[in-house]
Amino acid sequence: MNIYLLVEHEFSQHPVLWHVFHLIKRFFITNFCVSAGKIPFMRTVFWEDNQLKMIDQRILPGRFEVVSFQDHVSVARAIKDMVVRGAPAIGAAAAFGLALAGYESKAGSSHELLSDLRSASDTLKSARPTAVNLAWAVDRVMWIAEQTRDERGVDDLRQLIVDAAQRIADEDVEINKRMAEYGAALINDGDTVIHHCNTGALATVDWGTALGVIRTAHEQGKKIHVLVDETRPRLQGARLTAWELDQYGIPYEIISDNMAGYFLKAGRAQKVLFGADRVAANGDVANKIGTYMLSLAAHDNGVPAYAVVPTSTVDLSLEHGDLIPIEERDPQEVLGIQFQGEQVAPIEAEARNIAFDVTPNRLISGIVTENGVVHPPFETNLKKVVLGE
Repeated sequence: MNIYLLVEHEFSQHPVLWHVFHLIKRFFITNFCVSAGKIPFMRTVFWEDNQLKMIDQRILPGRFEVVSFQDHVSVARAIKDMVVRGAPAIGAAAAFGLALAGYESKAGSSHELLSDLRSASDTLKSARPTAVNLAWAVDRVMWIAEQTRDERGVDDLRQLIVDAAQRIADEDVEINKRMAEYGAALINDGDTVIHHCNTGALATVDWGTALGVIRTAHEQGKKIHVLVDETRPRLQGARLTAWELDQYGIPYEIISDNMAGYFLKAGRAQKVLFGADRVAANGDVANKIGTYMLSLAAHDNGVPAYAVVPTSTVDLSLEHGDLIPIEERDPQEVLGIQFQGEQVAPIEAEARNIAFDVTPNRLISGIVTENGVVHPPFETNLKKVVLGE
């Protein structure tokens, strides 16, 4: 963990110092880092001292804390409770969770260790059902372990799993930067972009997907402005995306989710960007709830809407989006919303809390991947890009 994160963590315990630190940091970023084409380092998920460490995203922007995990069950709980969130970040966290399971195991042989790992993989994959990267990462690590089980001892196999998880994390950063270059080419100087949820460094290991595109365009010198959807009920846009844009010195304004249609109809937004938790083979996109309505408004007003996703988020086994499992979370996330310190809903109210919706491919202008931008017809073009044909 670098000195930047350590200083931020210490100052976050003291509100006045926290405020002064961010004023100084914003001045430094605006006047030095951006002009030099550099942004301070941030890894959301990382392995250190045989522990998994993650930024606790539930308490940002008020406090910055890094939490440590020593067992895979705690990692699965952290994924479910959204200590970590965002499909790529969840995938990396689950892979490291499997590495922790290897250290937890008391197995005396490789076959016994694999048995324990299979049980741990089931626990991790059940944490959140919609994000395909979670199962993809766990299955990738398990496949590597299975292929070499007869060639290695228990300790070597444990280290192999750590190395495999680390490769997933490192590759995520490289992939995000390649995606960002492709996506930034779609952003024009002077564009205002509506962004939904959080898709930056916090949603990945580092850099980001859709927000990574915005970040790269900004570093290229393009003058862009971001309209940040609040993204209810957990407010990932207002809390996390706004916080990240603040770090990077990118101009933004927070809007309520239901304002997006106004800005699109008034011609005051030129692009819509979001990520995805799973993309079906036909290009249907499952993403944070509200993406479908935003895409409808963009389509009706002739504004292009792009999903920015690594190919690991594309599930070619699912023919269309109606087959994607949709998570429904605790209604308390809706009922617990407060306004000016008071609970909004009546005490006896009930609620639904659907976490994702599916945007049909006809509303998607393009899907940005690390292998290039995919345009319709997605039924044929998406598979070619994913498989590198």
